[in-house]
Amino acid sequence: MMRQLLCLLGLFVTLTAAQARDARTCRVVFLGAPENAPAKLHLFDGKESREIELPRINFSPVYPLPSGALVIRLLPDEVTNPRDVSPDAPSVAVAKATTDFYLLVSSDTANKITPVKLEIIDATKLAKGQMLWCNLTSNNLDGQLGSQKLELEANARKTLSAPTDKNEDYNVKISFQPPGNAQLQPLCETKWRYDPQSRSVFFVVQKEGERSPRVMGLSDFREPGKRAGKR
Repeated sequence: MMRQLLCLLGLFVTLTAAQARDARTCRVVFLGAPENAPAKLHLFDGKESREIELPRINFSPVYPLPSGALVIRLLPDEVTNPRDVSPDAPSVAVAKATTDFYLLVSSDTANKITPVKLEIIDATKLAKGQMLWCNLTSNNLDGQLGSQKLELEANARKTLSAPTDKNEDYNVKISFQPPGNAQLQPLCETKWRYDPQSRSVFFVVQKEGERSPRVMGLSDFREPGKRAGKR
């Protein structure tokens, strides 16, 4: 009897530890990656590293990470000893309350360890069907997304509710206001498809030398059982 109780206790501790370790999730995207940028790197969470994908036009697979406050780094190679991790490697802090996030990777040739820089986009409270807009430019945005009004200042983020109440196309009309210009200029007028089972993340980016920004929309669908914000 005692042996059975000890076995059950050991199993409980193991499961609890695994659940605590996988209590946080993230997905990765590498926006504006140069042609020679790495397709994969190793993410170090403070204790161990794992190889992760760095997709350019969609999200990576869902990666589980430890719970609690931590600092993550991206490294060119796997490390087995935390002492071997250079403090100069690109890093970003993750708050304890951030239990689901997008890791936004961008190029940084000044970093000699790994030529990237990192940014956290908290998605903990982003629910299925909602839209998260991340304006990474110096332009203001104004527009209509189905039933939702879009007003987004330069270098700002905003969460919008579903653009419609069912799985269907919705009308999109967006204008932008360049810095120092009082006039709105047309950006796009089209139709997009709404998926109530996915979260939608839109990045507004602008390449050097181009007059107009671009909108990059990514769908975050999670298989049943994989955390995707509050339902």
